[in-house]
Amino acid sequence: MDGETADSSPFDRIRSRVTRRRLRIAFLVIVILCGAYLAYGAVTGVTTATEDGVPEAPPTENHTVVTESAKFGTIIAYAPNGSVAYYNNSHTKYFDVDPVEGESMTVEYVATDTIHTAGPRCQDPPCARNVIERANLTTGEVTELYARYVPEENAAEWHDADRVNESHVVLADMVDDEVYMVDTETEMIEWTWQAQSEFPVEEGGPYPGDWAHLNDVEVLNDGRVMASLRNQDQVVFIDPETGMQENWTLGEEGNHDIQYEQHNPDYIPEEHGGPAVIVADSENARVQEFQREDGSWNRTWVWSDERMQWPRDADRLPNGNTLITDTNGKRVIEVNESGDIVWQVELSHPYDAERLGTGDESAGGQSATALGLDSRTAGDDGGGGGFSLGIFETVSDVVRGLLPSRVVNAIIYVGPTWMGRPEFGAAAVAVLTGLTWTGLELRWFLRARGITFQSPITRDERN
Repeated sequence: MDGETADSSPFDRIRSRVTRRRLRIAFLVIVILCGAYLAYGAVTGVTTATEDGVPEAPPTENHTVVTESAKFGTIIAYAPNGSVAYYNNSHTKYFDVDPVEGESMTVEYVATDTIHTAGPRCQDPPCARNVIERANLTTGEVTELYARYVPEENAAEWHDADRVNESHVVLADMVDDEVYMVDTETEMIEWTWQAQSEFPVEEGGPYPGDWAHLNDVEVLNDGRVMASLRNQDQVVFIDPETGMQENWTLGEEGNHDIQYEQHNPDYIPEEHGGPAVIVADSENARVQEFQREDGSWNRTWVWSDERMQWPRDADRLPNGNTLITDTNGKRVIEVNESGDIVWQVELSHPYDAERLGTGDESAGGQSATALGLDSRTAGDDGGGGGFSLGIFETVSDVVRGLLPSRVVNAIIYVGPTWMGRPEFGAAAVAVLTGLTWTGLELRWFLRARGITFQSPITRDERN
């Protein structure tokens, strides 16, 4: 029986067939397949670093504006027929973008430039320059409204500014962990709320580095301001006269069941079925909505699919659909009231999306409760919007379950622009295979030279 005995176990028979040569061939095949898949992703992946690389979008009724911020920054506007109507990559990063009320095809956005050269405005590079600009998407004319230099680069951006009137905006200042209103004509700051007035520096992110990560601000119709403190996992409501309204706070430090390092919450007022907040629950890879009921926030709607990976914006549209920016999923999607994806465009690293003609962010939309929306998650039939799982996506799911979501998202964020979740899975398979192969080769090498290692755990044969 070729060396096998009749009473040998199935495990012994299998092990006798697993030779070193066969193992090496198997490892090599796996590495080659992973490499081929990654190479295919690099060749076919979308890279919007230049206008030539921007894909067309499906047709829709209005213009759609998208910003990107990663290895490069862009602002892209799609015409209703899906063609690219505007493109600009002048700044290092682009963040929140809003329509300008009363001006057709005009938007305002916040952007950041990284300064790498020493000079009068940056003695110790890298530094940053934050700017609010207004752009006419038809003429291409860009007007600078307000700017500031920052003597550092890490956590030094403005991610959002919200207009109060023609001369005043409210800023989410990540640099100094504060929200303030500034007159952009005189550059005088008229009021300030500091996160340290309410939150201990022992919580949140590392202090004095990226501590609060204030990534969003919204001026409400009643004069209050809603702000997002990402690293505290909380959305707060601020009265400019009296400070933070603690009983309105949504979320809790470290309670990731509620939300985990959220982005871009939108407030839906009572006249549209609120008070409600729709928010990109980034590290939990979902979009969700909370309704204000009896003095507390109750989750009323959740949406995600198998592909979703680090969403950072969600807007409720007047037609009941939801426009979602899925940053590490490399796409912007529109989900209808049934939870189906009805519009999608692939992009390198989208941050914020705005559908012109529908109001600022979710201003024209209704709450999930008013619309009667049902939640839909990755486990529901059809939740993937036609995206079927393959071996690398499955491996990616396993690895994501073993690693903290922040680690997975950080790897995808700093990886090549074409690296999404399936490519991350292929890379993980290649790395694990390489480590296993290297470990076995080292073991075989040492054994061939008579070097063995004894386990520190031994069995006591006396009992």
